[in-house]
Amino acid sequence: MLTKTKSPRTFIITGGNSGLGYACAKHIAKADPNHHVILACRNAAKAKEAVESLTKETNNKNITSLELDLASLASVRNFVSEFSNLDYPPLYALVCNAGLIMVDKTHYTQDGFESTFGINHLGHFLLANMLLEQMLDSGRIVFVSSGTHDPAQKTIVAAPVYENARLLAYPKEMSSNESMLTVGQRRYSTSKLCNIYCAYEFAERIQQQTEKKITVNAFNPGQMPGTGFSRTFPPLMRFMMKHLLPAFDLLRPNGNAVHKSGDALVSLLLNPDLHETTGKYFEGTREIKSSDLSYNRENRKDLWKTSVELTKLSKKETILSVEA
Repeated sequence: MLTKTKSPRTFIITGGNSGLGYACAKHIAKADPNHHVILACRNAAKAKEAVESLTKETNNKNITSLELDLASLASVRNFVSEFSNLDYPPLYALVCNAGLIMVDKTHYTQDGFESTFGINHLGHFLLANMLLEQMLDSGRIVFVSSGTHDPAQKTIVAAPVYENARLLAYPKEMSSNESMLTVGQRRYSTSKLCNIYCAYEFAERIQQQTEKKITVNAFNPGQMPGTGFSRTFPPLMRFMMKHLLPAFDLLRPNGNAVHKSGDALVSLLLNPDLHETTGKYFEGTREIKSSDLSYNRENRKDLWKTSVELTKLSKKETILSVEA
């Protein structure tokens, strides 16, 4: 059961202008007129359109956007600085939702990292660290992951491979017997595994190193065809995922309409029964075990240590220890 609050509070959603992020923003804005929703988006024009559309749909006048390009660490830092200087209500929740998969070629961020890892993980890692101090003591963070992080699940995406985080940021040249389609998928599923490592590590450090009761959980929205996920796929696969799979959505056990996944995501933010639930993995609204691989503590520590180094996260930028 979701409850309303009399006190205004702020929700930040990365990639909130479309897909799951948009659905999440819509549910939050509808739930309470005191909810202030910030769409943190790279494309300012699309973000503006989304704000106008959401305002009309929800009749909530407290929806705005701020520019955030997760492919640039400077942009992440600028976003936090701008947010800090604006007069928003206290920050209650951060939804690390934005993500991509690229199977056409290897792309790199402005800082020189492989883009799937840089955007899906590193940008969010820095953002969450830098916003912690401003969050309400009872705030919530959700990292949007994916069932593709689990090698045991039968998904359409290649299974993850985690050797070390530095190799994810600076990948080796592809071998001659590998296709870019497979490599791109593997980079995506591995980044989603990193989202879970990140959630678990944040949850543990917040509990051990601070007095705050901020919860941090990972969320699997299920497969959501038709959301732009396949934009870099070959034409036939892109057509099937965009037009054919949505038609069979109700027949697929792992399928989910975007609005349904958005509703489930919002429950992790607003359900009062979850105010002490942290370091967990949710498939929709169900708390379940994540993959065996996701509980590898050596990988988790390596990811934290390397992420601190790659983002140049300083002690002044986070309330958590930057040590491994």
